[in-house]
Amino acid sequence: MRQTDLVKSIHDRATSGSRLIVAIAGAPASGKSTLADTLAHDLGDTAIVLPMDGFHLDNHVLDDRGLGDTKGASNTFDVEGLDAMLARINQEDEIAIPEFDRSRDIAIAGRRIIEPHHQIILVEGNYLLLDTDPWAKLARHWDLTIMLEVPLDVLKTRLIQRWRDHDFDPDQARARALSNDIPNAKTVVTGSRTAQITVTNS
Repeated sequence: MRQTDLVKSIHDRATSGSRLIVAIAGAPASGKSTLADTLAHDLGDTAIVLPMDGFHLDNHVLDDRGLGDTKGASNTFDVEGLDAMLARINQEDEIAIPEFDRSRDIAIAGRRIIEPHHQIILVEGNYLLLDTDPWAKLARHWDLTIMLEVPLDVLKTRLIQRWRDHDFDPDQARARALSNDIPNAKTVVTGSRTAQITVTNS
């Protein structure tokens, strides 16, 4: 689907009666954040992005649970917190939402504010359409679901380059991508329910 068609599809579903909650899912490095930010820009002031990454469990919690090496996997997020926040969207006019700071590797509470004029909430994240508990409970919140499809070999190249951009040498970057990122990507591809709209991003 072309970008202009996607914007129109979202816009046409928005009504003045309640907020429209859109799930934008996809594997790591599939382009979710870029798509969400672009859509928010094209939709105008009524749209805002709610990133799933703001619900990362803190590194101290992950280390205590022996999950530090798999940060980013589906069991390293506060799914209950995300579920509770999504439930608030059509109940409260103003909501403070968290955002993940990649440079500091921490989630920061209250980094953005959903304000009364925000009628389209673009939620982006890897596991939003995962069809296993506890993620499956999020399905009741979505008014529209979008999945980004990217070939696995393209994802692998992007993920290795992502680690290279963080100053890892080629062997380290490849090891990082293959040990955690690629398994997470496979989880998204094989474990997500079918979205209403599929966007190919290769």
